[in-house]
Amino acid sequence: MKTLSSDPVTADTNNPNTAYAAAGEPGRRLPRLRLFRFHSIRTRGMVAGTGLVLLVVIVAIAAYSLSLRAYYYSAARSSLQAKAETASSFFSGYINRTYAEYFQSAVSYAENFEDKDSLELQFVDPQGRIEIASSGISAGTISGSDDIRSALSTGRISFWHGENAATGEQILAVSAPLSSADGTNIGVMRYITSLKLVNRAVSRSVLVATLLGLALLALVFTSNVSFLRTITGPIASLTAMARRIAEGSYGTHVDKQHDDEIGDLTDAINDMSQKLSKAERVQTEFISSVSHELRTPLTAITGWSETLSYDPAIQGDSRKGVEIITREAGRLSKMVEELLEFTRIQDGRFTLHVSTVDLPGLVEDCLYTYSELFRQQGMVIAYLPPEQDIPEIPGDPERLSQVILNILDNACKYGKSGKRIDVNLAADDSHVKVSIRDYGPGIPPAELPDVKKKFFKGSSKERGSGIGLAVCDEIVARHNGTLDIRNASGGGVCVTVTLPRS
Repeated sequence: MKTLSSDPVTADTNNPNTAYAAAGEPGRRLPRLRLFRFHSIRTRGMVAGTGLVLLVVIVAIAAYSLSLRAYYYSAARSSLQAKAETASSFFSGYINRTYAEYFQSAVSYAENFEDKDSLELQFVDPQGRIEIASSGISAGTISGSDDIRSALSTGRISFWHGENAATGEQILAVSAPLSSADGTNIGVMRYITSLKLVNRAVSRSVLVATLLGLALLALVFTSNVSFLRTITGPIASLTAMARRIAEGSYGTHVDKQHDDEIGDLTDAINDMSQKLSKAERVQTEFISSVSHELRTPLTAITGWSETLSYDPAIQGDSRKGVEIITREAGRLSKMVEELLEFTRIQDGRFTLHVSTVDLPGLVEDCLYTYSELFRQQGMVIAYLPPEQDIPEIPGDPERLSQVILNILDNACKYGKSGKRIDVNLAADDSHVKVSIRDYGPGIPPAELPDVKKKFFKGSSKERGSGIGLAVCDEIVARHNGTLDIRNASGGGVCVTVTLPRS
């Protein structure tokens, strides 16, 4: 066939369309569920369950650590206090003469101090200077600790907890005042112990408590994950089935996993799916029955109107009326055929007779078929043949012609205001593409996702059944191809049919 226009139009070889959704519908894939969203049930459940337990464990370990530390420190303090009270009372009984006698007694007592491996014993004069020490290291220095000043000023046993400036370790000191027989305050007996062993015992106990808390947290985490899986798993299955039902896969069924509220929801959705399937089947049977019933009278109307159009006695308005009857009967016949195609798809009687197809020749034949219609509508066809020979591809020639003719008919019907249609063929190593573009008003963006759905007619005032594109999409999908419909840059609609070469 000749090129209907020499105006070159660049073919759109981009195909953003992909195969979508679901089981039971060839060529469709279900959108993947997002099970790990921040606001999902799984996330909220883990935060509410494990997060609360984690907070309780942290608070419990902190409280246990503080209480255990206070207990050990209190026990060490009580032990030192008892030792200081006993030793100071015993030692004061020998001090009844001079300061020299006191000093000699203190030196002897420090030299014979039995607990010098774990305690340091110091004798401090009334001015706060350490006179005698069991370790001998600090003798002659002034400590200046609060416990010494307090014991000297109040005459009562005093305590001090802090850090040893020389070693950096934590120590506990207790100071007991020493008085002569006449009540004179002659100094302080002071015991000092390192808290290293105490801190080690506290750390060991806290570590054990922490490990137990982590074990509890792991147990709660595992339990939460297991419990949430029994909720999110069935919900994910129900969501997937709801999406399939929304896409038209009525009659699908989800197994009931638990006899609880989710199980009741599963039963309700399964029941809804079965009822929708039954309603769809009744609708399909009704459409099929009505379509078959319409074919016979439409055939008669078309036959008689064509016969009357050849009668020379019918002239003027009567002839125009006969032409209108013929045209409208043809339109109704086409609608009936589309409805029958739809019912064949619905009940599984839709089949392909695959052979080999010369796609460029098929497209040119379709253009020739509609050439008179284009001429009557005053539309120009710009056909850009492929730059290289395209080998024959596997397919059903009759069904593919139906697709191309339907797209051309829509381009003529909805894009007639643009007065032009571009038809391009292109091929690559794996696919062949046919692009048909009109220059009409285009499709409202909000309606684009629905144009291939059955019975969708959109806001256009043009008459039609609303199932032509749904049938075309099914035919192309059964050829393992894609049907892409989008608004073209500069106005109009571009429809691209992509078919595999093998």
